[in-house]
Amino acid sequence: MGQRKSAKQFKLYPGIDTAIIAAMDAPPNPDESRRRELGAFLRSRRERLSPSDTGIAAGTRRRTPGLRREEVAMIAGVGTTWYTWLEQGREVRPSVEVLTALCEALRLDAVEKRHLFILAGRQQPERRVAAPEKVDGPLLHMLQSLVLQPAYVVGRRWDVLAWNDAAVAIFGDYGLLEGDARNIVHLVFTSPHHRRLLVDWEDLAHIVLASFRAESAKYVGDPDFDRLIALMMRSSPEFRDWWPRRDVARRLTGVKHVRHPTAGAMAFGHMSLSIDDGSDIRLIVYTPLAEQNSIAKLRKLLDDLPAERRSA
Repeated sequence: MGQRKSAKQFKLYPGIDTAIIAAMDAPPNPDESRRRELGAFLRSRRERLSPSDTGIAAGTRRRTPGLRREEVAMIAGVGTTWYTWLEQGREVRPSVEVLTALCEALRLDAVEKRHLFILAGRQQPERRVAAPEKVDGPLLHMLQSLVLQPAYVVGRRWDVLAWNDAAVAIFGDYGLLEGDARNIVHLVFTSPHHRRLLVDWEDLAHIVLASFRAESAKYVGDPDFDRLIALMMRSSPEFRDWWPRRDVARRLTGVKHVRHPTAGAMAFGHMSLSIDDGSDIRLIVYTPLAEQNSIAKLRKLLDDLPAERRSA
């Protein structure tokens, strides 16, 4: 009792509309499924709120929990009928502004906001605020555990925030650098050591610059970014020539060849890993390859690394 009949069962009954049968046999439409889920999510958040949460008089007769649809529509500044269609999973497409208003009306937290925008097929506007950056204990522990993998942590502006001994052995002691000098873009374009160290320096510098431009779009107008870019325009003729081209790229993996001053030729697999905490902090890891006997060379460099150059 109450079981839904299949399309094949309905075919036993003459007079059943063939269009209905075809619709039952058709695979589910992903857009329709997403709209239904969006409506169900909105309804669940609406029913979670009490009128007192939003300053609305509760009244005496409420047959359903939470806010009414017309109350949510009023708070968000949208039409009640339109909002009802949205909860019903109808084919309406809310704008970013309307979704933002609904987030505020329904008191959604950051995770819920992101979920709502994904269900609505919209890109959530990013509000990037420059704040002090720090590397938490678990990430520091992971960084130091990568004994045979040069690795460092960079912030939103590609400043090097933390590093391990293997990174010191290959790239140099970041602890000797201060301010803008401890920045990946600054090092690649202005450090004679890095220019000699990086095989195919010009190709890599192009990729670094294009990747930096793509990521810095989130911080257009940020004074720290503007200061770094102005410094690079003064300090590097290549940066000054390439930056106006506005090339963008996103390269997270690859192989990097270095020419170490004492160990000679080495090769590393390169990986950039984002930290899923809402920040733009990333862990950059270089894994030595069998090529050029890189693993053995790195072991020797670490054995010979003076105590005063080891990371804290």
